Amino acid sequence: MEKDADVQDDSLFEQFVAERVDGLLRYGYVLTGNPHDAADLVQEALVRLRGSWERVRRKHGLDAYVRTTMTRLHVNIWRRRRREYVTAALPDHAYEDSPYEGSCLWDALAKLPRRQRAVLVLRYYEQLTDAEIAAVLGISRGTVRSQASRALDKLRGDLPAIVENMGYVT
Repeated sequence: MEKDADVQDDSLFEQFVAERVDGLLRYGYVLTGNPHDAADLVQEALVRLRGSWERVRRKHGLDAYVRTTMTRLHVNIWRRRRREYVTAALPDHAYEDSPYEGSCLWDALAKLPRRQRAVLVLRYYEQLTDAEIAAVLGISRGTVRSQASRALDKLRGDLPAIVENMGYVT
């Protein structure tokens, strides 16, 4: 009887992953700006979900659980690794797998600190409220609003260069 429950849990978990992995990868990419880091975030979040599947699967917030895990991992990643990667060998060419890399808007977003970018992604990409963003990031609603305001101010400061490079006449 216990084996049947384990097989059913495995089946439900596999079904959840199959249905949502593409959306989670897109969300991870918007958070990180890098397809490899996005895949790492998704993988780590799904590993954590599987570890707590028995407890979490009965709740209705599986997607929120995974997105919250991904966002917290992303925001805290600076504690575990540096921004620069020191290597003795230089790459032959730049990695250009993303249609966004090199665009002025993407470059401006990439310059934002991790928490500010996370707040904007959660607000405008995931369309979460300030209270939901605060819960995901573990910060107050006031901090959410101030981080969003600072991020938008920085983007507004870069707006003339973005508009100029996109070919619009100002």
